[in-house]
Amino acid sequence: MTDILTGLDRLYGEYVKKLSGFRLGLLANQASVDANLNSAKEVVAQLFPGQLKALFGPQHGYGGEDQDNMVETPHASDNFMKIPVFSLYAHSREPSREMLDTIDILIIDLQDVGTRVYTFSSTMLNCMRAAAKYGKKVIVLDRPNPLGGQVVEGNLLEPELFSFVGPCRIPMRHGLTMGEMALYFNHHYGLKSDLEIIAMEGWRREMLWQETGLRWVMPSPNMPLPETAFVYPGQVLWEGTNISEGRGTCRPFEIFGAPFLDTNAVKSEIGKVATEGCYLQKTQFRPTFGKWAGELCHGFMIHILDPIVYKPYFTSICLLYAIMKIHRNDFSWKQPPYEYEHEKMPIDLILGNTDLRHDLESGKNPPSLTWKWDQELEPFLNERKASLLYS
Repeated sequence: MTDILTGLDRLYGEYVKKLSGFRLGLLANQASVDANLNSAKEVVAQLFPGQLKALFGPQHGYGGEDQDNMVETPHASDNFMKIPVFSLYAHSREPSREMLDTIDILIIDLQDVGTRVYTFSSTMLNCMRAAAKYGKKVIVLDRPNPLGGQVVEGNLLEPELFSFVGPCRIPMRHGLTMGEMALYFNHHYGLKSDLEIIAMEGWRREMLWQETGLRWVMPSPNMPLPETAFVYPGQVLWEGTNISEGRGTCRPFEIFGAPFLDTNAVKSEIGKVATEGCYLQKTQFRPTFGKWAGELCHGFMIHILDPIVYKPYFTSICLLYAIMKIHRNDFSWKQPPYEYEHEKMPIDLILGNTDLRHDLESGKNPPSLTWKWDQELEPFLNERKASLLYS
């Protein structure tokens, strides 16, 4: 049994009286559960009988049923509760006035994975903007960042590349919880949102997911394990390439490769510095869907040996550099569209910096690039201090 209480676990006592009489909306999904694995919908409906008027679902759907990028989820209804289920990953990714007219307060309870490109933070930001516009209150029920809250890594996102996979000038691994992210957005963008965070109890910044004692419930179809979340800040780069990120296998993002990959050459090229804290196990796989579906791929599975030493973004940048160098004729970038951006290169949206792609194409090795983003991190760390909720 865990000693950590999430925001959902703390939604009782004073809040039952405080929220009495208000019409409530809930943005959540299948990973929004309390310590006993009861869904957020069940908890809210029990604590506030008759007050839950609408459900909202992020990318992949309220039940986490839909795969991949730009696979939209239609609006639906909850047959048991007789309330609408509005999709925020459909023709629009921001709640409309009509959706918000049904409620007074929007409760947000989503499990993030600590990586800039994971779209739940964008959905939250869109909801905060809409709520501020239409005079609605937002309450965020906080949850742990599975990567912890101390380490940050990567370059800051350039404003010209803001998108649904990057709504703010933050690094790839940002070290914020969803509650802290909401506070950061509110301050950074001057939203003046009527915002309240119900913080966790017992969580500390140095805690990785395995130290929380909480059950892992997949927040999206290709995030099966905490280990997946830990490699994701780097392994998500393959989405911008013709290298399979392991979709269509049982261990997406931990497994990656392509039919043409020379694993011996890649492993020799990257060296020991690039793989500190992890081990690259050579493997073969045949994806059941996605890139190279049905074809035999050669690649690796990343095993995390020391999560404190392992730097996922740097490791995957080094792997990308090596594969580009060895497979000049076979490697290619994915072409648009990607997450509703139809002109800009997907890899630029993911990396958050067009110059970084150009540097890799020109043969600049990753260690020579890291100093650029290291210089950017200190101002971000200083700015985020005002949003931190945990010691």
